[in-house]
Amino acid sequence: MTAMQWQRLLDDQRIGKPYKDHHEMGRTPFHKDYDRLIFSSAFRRLGHKTQVHSLSHNDHVHNRLTHSLEVSSVGRSLGIRVAQQIQQQADWPAWIQPHDVGAIVQSACLAHDIGNPPFGHFGENAIRDWFAHFHELGGLQRLTSQEQLDLLNFEGNAQGLRTLTQLEYHQFQGGMRLTYATLGSFLKYPWLADNPLVQSKGKYGSLQSEREILAQIASRLGLLQLGDHHWCRHPLVYLMEAADDICYAIVDLEDGVELGILDEADVIALLAPISGSSQVPERASMTDGYYSTRRLALLRGKVIDYLVNACAQAFIEQEQVLLRGQLDGDLIAYADPVAKQIIGDAKQLARQRIFTSPQRHRTELGASAILEKILDGFVPAALEVCAGKGEKVSFKAQKYLALMGAHQPEGEATAYQALCQTMDFVAGMTDKYAVTLASQLNGELW
Repeated sequence: MTAMQWQRLLDDQRIGKPYKDHHEMGRTPFHKDYDRLIFSSAFRRLGHKTQVHSLSHNDHVHNRLTHSLEVSSVGRSLGIRVAQQIQQQADWPAWIQPHDVGAIVQSACLAHDIGNPPFGHFGENAIRDWFAHFHELGGLQRLTSQEQLDLLNFEGNAQGLRTLTQLEYHQFQGGMRLTYATLGSFLKYPWLADNPLVQSKGKYGSLQSEREILAQIASRLGLLQLGDHHWCRHPLVYLMEAADDICYAIVDLEDGVELGILDEADVIALLAPISGSSQVPERASMTDGYYSTRRLALLRGKVIDYLVNACAQAFIEQEQVLLRGQLDGDLIAYADPVAKQIIGDAKQLARQRIFTSPQRHRTELGASAILEKILDGFVPAALEVCAGKGEKVSFKAQKYLALMGAHQPEGEATAYQALCQTMDFVAGMTDKYAVTLASQLNGELW
């Protein structure tokens, strides 16, 4: 039976670069990937983008940047532990060490939210709703049906691939020029928006504008093709996804306690199958203030270590299935019962209590109004450029276009290209910038 090979899956060649980097002492191409991501402006902007709680006044809760850093830390541990167990296999590349695999997964984790728009996943939904209404009014009629789906199903993962390979550093010439191994480990959904899987999973990993880049990555890594512009996942994607799930499950609950949405006792009870009911130090009068906000943090290390070991073991047990591209579901589904229970219960508690809290509804409604105001102005202005084909655009459209800076579409752009560049601008906004800009567009200048 056809299977992927680690020799190709761990390719250290860079996309958009005709030659290989020399391996420096103590700094492989995979470690360079991590450095390129850390120093990029797209990654830096995650510091002012929503993780779960938009525009929180509490500085202790997570944003996209702190979340991504924590996920990358967990992902590095997963990558190292897995590679330590499977590096003796015959097809394992001799130059790849466990810490190289750790760096690959760490970099993929660092990048996993880099394409997310302001206001997190709710921002994605607000953008989709806006384009659905715009489409009903005939606003997308100059696009092909496949191009329309990129906007009607706007997806941060696909915008992320565009950011990594087109927008940062070397614009339209490889972007960050990351290694194929890192890009493959980032590609959580290696198919396009017109794939039937979008109906069930609601996700896809590449816009039509990057379809050839997706094909290039898949071909280079030897990913198994399952259909037209549809490939199986890179095995290391499952480690990136597991690291994200672990951090979501544990850290989201910590934030819920920090904001008073969840009771600390409920979270401690949920984690008890791993942490044990007696592992939390008793409060003392001199340290009561400290433990009232840090008791859960004292349990975090033990819980995450257990989950990392469980997911690493699941990967090792399922390695051959993963290499055949046949794993059904995520890695946690194959972990031991305690790990599955903790992750499942944590996600359920978050859905029931955190995602339905009144304060979240209020901020999401406000975020929707902000994105509507921004899209109402910038999308028609961008389309006006390519509609006239050389004719002068309106005074108001000129002002919107000027604000787009490097993302401003030129007259020769197609309607689809103009909208992609507009979404590069909008998706790149931080929450704070989007709030300020929408207020100014609404006439609130003083």
